[in-house]
Amino acid sequence: MSKHNAKIKNISDLKDAKEAIENLGCDPGSIPIMAPKMIHRIIELENIHLQDAIIIKQDMLSIGGEVAVPKHTFQLNGAPTSILICGTLQQHLTLVDKLKRHYQRLKNVSQELDKLILSIL
Repeated sequence: MSKHNAKIKNISDLKDAKEAIENLGCDPGSIPIMAPKMIHRIIELENIHLQDAIIIKQDMLSIGGEVAVPKHTFQLNGAPTSILICGTLQQHLTLVDKLKRHYQRLKNVSQELDKLILSIL
């Protein structure tokens, strides 16, 4: 018999995350810090240069997320590809900031990601 009543909590958006934290009686000041960490999203990007895919993967791995890239990516020979960026909303926001520090092509990717992320807030 279970002592702790473990269950999956479905939190699909920032509103749900904020409500769940509030309902626990957490410090209200902690809500904006914790809520973006509770939302996990997978973003697909198409037409990404292979070099850019590697940099995006490295940057996302450095903050605890993941990026799925085709296995030929690291050979750096081939046409632009699609990638899947996996992480929490907070990790995606941090990735946007990291990509802004790179060359123009990645700055453009960061702007597109930023726009998409703001649309789901």
